[in-house]
Amino acid sequence: MTSKPQPAIARIWRGRTRPEVADEYEAYNRAEGVPPLEKTALGVQLLREDRDDETWFTTISYWPDMESMTAFTKGDPLTVHHLSRDKELLIELPERIQIHRIVVNR
Repeated sequence: MTSKPQPAIARIWRGRTRPEVADEYEAYNRAEGVPPLEKTALGVQLLREDRDDETWFTTISYWPDMESMTAFTKGDPLTVHHLSRDKELLIELPERIQIHRIVVNR
């Protein structure tokens, strides 16, 4: 019996919207951004933080190693791959991705 690989890497993207388009962006990201990650990554989370003047979204995907993440991104995993409507819905286009090595996973 083969066990599922454990995540060793977390890839984190953050972006922010105006409150009046936050629901639209959430639905859009759920439909367009999350499904490709669900097919390839070990797991994915979409987080939302509503503030008075802006709404932050964070997408965290989990990977067994850098090679699998690099294969998914088809190149440098630090490169931001924007969704087609990001320029329209986000306050600014994020310029970076964070990659964290998971040191405790219980």
